[in-house]
Amino acid sequence: MDSLLLEIGTEEIPAGYIHPALKAISSTLLKRLTDARVEHGGAKVFGTPRRLAVRVENVAVKQKSVITEVVGPPLKIGFDEKGNPTTAARKFAQRVKVAVSKLAVKETDRGSYLYAEKTERGQATRNILKDILPEVIVSTPFPKKMRWADLDFEFARPIHSILALFGKSVIQFQLGSLNSARYTQGHYVMSPGRIKISHADDYVDELRAVQVLVDMDERKAKLKQGIHEIAEKLGGRILPDEELIDINNNLVEFPFAVAGKFDQAFLEVPDEVLINAMREHQKYFSVIDHDGKLMPCFIAVNNTAARDMALVAIGHERVIRARLADAQFFYRGDLEVSDDERVEKLKGVLFQAKLGTMYEKIERVGKIAEYLASTVDFGFDLGKNGADLKRQVSRAAKLCKADLVSQVVVEFPKLQGVIGRVYATLSGELPTVAAAIEEHYRPVYSGAPLPETLVGAILSIADKMDSICGCFCVGLVPTGASDSYALRRQGIGIVQIMHEKGFSFSLKELIQTSLKLFGIKSAREINDLTENVNTFIRNRISHLLVEEGYPKDIISAVVDVSVEDVPNVWNRVSALEALRAQPDFETLVAGFKRVDNIIKKSDEFDTVAMIKEVNQSLFEHQSESDLFSAFREVERKVVDAMAKGFFDQALIEIASLRNSVDAFFDGVMVMTDNRKVRQNRLALLTHIAALFGKFADFSKIVT
Repeated sequence: MDSLLLEIGTEEIPAGYIHPALKAISSTLLKRLTDARVEHGGAKVFGTPRRLAVRVENVAVKQKSVITEVVGPPLKIGFDEKGNPTTAARKFAQRVKVAVSKLAVKETDRGSYLYAEKTERGQATRNILKDILPEVIVSTPFPKKMRWADLDFEFARPIHSILALFGKSVIQFQLGSLNSARYTQGHYVMSPGRIKISHADDYVDELRAVQVLVDMDERKAKLKQGIHEIAEKLGGRILPDEELIDINNNLVEFPFAVAGKFDQAFLEVPDEVLINAMREHQKYFSVIDHDGKLMPCFIAVNNTAARDMALVAIGHERVIRARLADAQFFYRGDLEVSDDERVEKLKGVLFQAKLGTMYEKIERVGKIAEYLASTVDFGFDLGKNGADLKRQVSRAAKLCKADLVSQVVVEFPKLQGVIGRVYATLSGELPTVAAAIEEHYRPVYSGAPLPETLVGAILSIADKMDSICGCFCVGLVPTGASDSYALRRQGIGIVQIMHEKGFSFSLKELIQTSLKLFGIKSAREINDLTENVNTFIRNRISHLLVEEGYPKDIISAVVDVSVEDVPNVWNRVSALEALRAQPDFETLVAGFKRVDNIIKKSDEFDTVAMIKEVNQSLFEHQSESDLFSAFREVERKVVDAMAKGFFDQALIEIASLRNSVDAFFDGVMVMTDNRKVRQNRLALLTHIAALFGKFADFSKIVT
C-alpha cells in the first residue's frame, strides 16, 4: 500500500470556492476508489488560492479480484444423453472464458443448470487511476466555471499543472493539453518556478521549503499567531471573527500580517460602519482595546514578505483612508435626515412587484405585530405593560425598514438593521424599539442568534409571516429547486422563535390575520391559503425535529394532529418518545390502532360521528361501564394536565386506559347485530380515539 496524491495547479481561485471544491474532490475520489474495488485509507485535503490537492493514505497497489457465479443453460440442454457437451454448453463456456470441463452443475428450484465461476482478476491500481483522476478533476463543482483556450471542459480558473503521484510513481494521463507529472509550483513571488515532488508523502514538507503552507490548518495557525501578536503590540486584541480568518487563510499561500492605522477623527462614525468597511472591502481585521472599544488601527494579511513592511502598511492605510472617508461622508449625510423622513421614502421602494412597496409592507407588519402583542400567551402577565408593548412593537414596525434608504446601507448592505438600531438610538427611541429594528432580521442564517428582546421577537415573526403569506398569495411558493425569497429560512425562523420564547398562540389565526391584510375577500381563498401556509410551516417544524434526532414516525404522529401551539409540539414529541421506551408501548399503540380501524371500517362512521353522548343504559357488559368510567376520569386528568403543559403526565394518563380497552374487546363484540348497541359502542370508541387524538395520531407510529 502507498499514498495517492493529486494536485490541480491553477490561477487564483476565489476564496469561497476552495473548501467546497476540496470536499467534493475528496469524496468523489474516495467513492471512485471504493467502486473500483481498490482498498484505501482516509483522505486529507490541502489547498491555497493556486492549488487544490488531496492525498489518500494506504491505497492498495492492486484492486481486489472478484469471483462471480454465472448460471448457464439447463443441464439437459448443455449435455446430450451420452454426456457430451452441446453447442449451448460450448458457447456458454466460451462466454464466461472457461474450459467446458470446468463447467459445474447447480441444483435449483427449477432443476439442474450448468454454472461456472468467473474470476475477474484485479488490475494494477495505477492503471485504474489513469481513468479515475481526470474524471474527478472535471467533475469538481463550482458556483461558476470558465473555459479557456480550445479545451472541451470547464473549471473555476485555468489549470496550469497536474501533479499525480502514487507513492514515488507518476500516474500518467492527459487532460486537454496538460500531461500529469511530478512537478508543482513554489510561491509565485518568494520562490517562483517549478519544483519536483519525489514522493506523495513529501508533498507538504517540500512545498513548505518553497514558501507555500499548503496544509490549511498549519497556515491558519500561523495566520492567527501573526495577527494576535501584532494586536498585542498595538495594545489591544483582534475583534473575534472566525469567518474572516478563514477568508484570509484562503487568500494567501504564506501569511504575513502587518498593522496599519487610520485617523482618530473617523471614530465619530459608528463602530459597526468602520468594521464593515474594513472587513467587507479590504478583509482587514479590526482591533479593539481591553474594554472592547474600537481602536484607530487594523491588521492586514499579505501573501508576501516585503523588505520594508512599513511601506506596505502605508499602502494599506492609503486604501482604507478613502473607504473610511466615504463611510464618514455617508454617515454625516444620514444624520441630517430623520427616521420618519426615511420612512416616507419607503413609498418609492418596491418590496415585490405584485405586493407593493416597502412602505405598504411595514404597515402590514405593524398590524400583525400589534395583533401578536395582544394575543400571545407569553407565560406571564404583562399587566399595565401590555399597552406599552403594543406601542413599542408598532413604533419598531414603522422604523424597521427605514435604514434601507440610508446612504450607509446603500453603500454597506450588510448593515441593514444594524444602522437602523444606531440611528434609532441617536434619535432617542426606546432601547427596546432600537434593538428590535436590528433583531427583526434574525435569524439571518442557520444556527444564527435569535431575537433577544420581546419586541424584537414579535416584530421578527410579524415580518417573516408577512413575507411568507404575501408570496403564497401571488404564487411565489418555494419549489424543490427554487426559493428566491428564502421563505423556508423565514419559516424556520418563525418556528425557532416561537419555540425558544415559549410563545403560545394559534398559528392558523396568525396566518389568517396576515392573509386578510392583502385584501383577499373570498373566505374560500383565505381558507385554502391558510391551509397551504400552515402545511408549509408544519413541514418546517418536522424538518427541525428531524434535525434534533427525533424519529420520523413520532414526529408525524404529533405534527399531523396539530401544530397550533408550537412550543407544545416539542413537548408532545418528547413525551411520546419517552413513552416509547416503556415495555407496554407497543401494546398500547396496537390497542389504539384496533380502535381506530373498527371506527373507520364501520358503515355507520358518519352516523356515529354525530353522536355526542354515550348512552349508559345500552351497556350490556361490565367492561363497557368500566371503560366508560375510566375514560371520563382519564379525560378530566388529561385535559387538566395538557392545559398546564404537563404532557408527560397527560400521556401517562392516556396510557392507563390500555387495560380497560383490552378488557372491553375481550368482553364484547363491537359489531353486534343490535344497531343501537352497536352504534353506542362505536360512539364510546370514538370518544376514546378522540382522547388519544388530542395528543397524537397513534396510527402513524411504527411498532
